Amino acid sequence: MADVKAKPKKLIDRSFFFDRKDSVGTLIYVYLSLIFMSIVAAYPIWYIFVSSITPGDKIMPDPFSFLPEGATFDNYVQAFKTKPILLWMFNSLVVSLVSTVVAVICALLAGYGLSRYRFPMRWPLMILLLVTQMFPAPMILLPLYILMGKLGLMNHLMALTVPYVATSIPFTTWLVKGFFDTIPRSLEESAYIDGASVMTTFFRVIMPLVQPAIAVSAIFTFLGFWSEYIVARVIIMSEKFYTLPLGLMLFRGEHNTKWGQYSAVALITTIPVVIIFTMLSKQIVGNLTVGSLKD
Repeated sequence: MADVKAKPKKLIDRSFFFDRKDSVGTLIYVYLSLIFMSIVAAYPIWYIFVSSITPGDKIMPDPFSFLPEGATFDNYVQAFKTKPILLWMFNSLVVSLVSTVVAVICALLAGYGLSRYRFPMRWPLMILLLVTQMFPAPMILLPLYILMGKLGLMNHLMALTVPYVATSIPFTTWLVKGFFDTIPRSLEESAYIDGASVMTTFFRVIMPLVQPAIAVSAIFTFLGFWSEYIVARVIIMSEKFYTLPLGLMLFRGEHNTKWGQYSAVALITTIPVVIIFTMLSKQIVGNLTVGSLKD
């Protein structure tokens, strides 16, 4: 019998992929679609910027104008002069970073345990983690207020880390567990044969392989903490402990809202997020291929 060579299995149908060698009509369609979606995504940010440089005597800029008449950066100056923006930014940064680090570490340990070990009540525990995500944040405000009051943690900046970490761990655990499931167990078995302990294998073998998961988890949790308002509004009362979302609401008056300063501060709040996203963008791109193959 003649040897029959097995054809390699086609994992991905590349017929739907964009290629520069496509027809002119396809290229025009793709580029026009990308330009349109880019404009739709960038327009709200541009409008906030235009609002921030609009003179204070104007209510709102023309939504179709490129730049407002008499454009000025005085709103940025006045916002920093009248309110402790840097203090609020520092508070938000500290709370968000601490909560992100704690949440990601806890999720990595929990996700690894759920992925690699079989123990009684494993699946009910995983389902319970999902069930906790079904309850909206306003539902836990009253019990959270009572709990924090009895613990003496009301009006303390770092007290925000307790509900932040607790509410983010379930989702982050499921996220990183999916990454751990894609890693072949043979890597750990080889490390065990060489005499490595469980913790050594976890930190020196597994952790370098899940850096995309760490980056994605860190970005998701950080963005959630950075922009969180409802829980912070319940726990924090003193203006010196305000985070940026809380401080932003001070520009909204009962009868008059300083839209220029409001937009200026809103634009400032995006700076740390853009910086962190840029730093971790390489890991996010790497995440696109993680999980495509399994052992």
